[in-house]
Amino acid sequence: MYGCETWSLILQEERKLRVFESRVLRRIFGPRKDEVTGEWRRLHNEQLNDLYCSPNIVRVIKSRRMRWAGYVACMVEERGVYRVLVVKLEGRRPLGRPRRRWVDNIRTDLQELGCRYMDWIGLAQDRDRWRTFVSAVMNLRVP
Repeated sequence: MYGCETWSLILQEERKLRVFESRVLRRIFGPRKDEVTGEWRRLHNEQLNDLYCSPNIVRVIKSRRMRWAGYVACMVEERGVYRVLVVKLEGRRPLGRPRRRWVDNIRTDLQELGCRYMDWIGLAQDRDRWRTFVSAVMNLRVP
């Protein structure tokens, strides 16, 4: 998960990450013996979530992205990181469906919190409110 703050994930990639996480957790916790039938069976996702108390991998990535967005929003516009991640580049985008940008992910994360049309850069300037948004992202229900 090194550098996951700058990842621009689409839903298919988020699904692949969740599948990988549950596969690893099933491997770690192993099969369980059913008390009624006495047969060995694999754990369901709900049982894995009960055994593994840490948050979902997608929630961790989203919260780290939001925390990093707070740092980026406070940067000076001349910094390279700010220009790459926030500033709209000149020129034309290629034909076809536009690629998912990092800023688009920040906006969708804020939409999930109910802040649809809010300016996230102005919101991130207020550190206390931004921290509440970052903690709220950790508590989101990810399908």
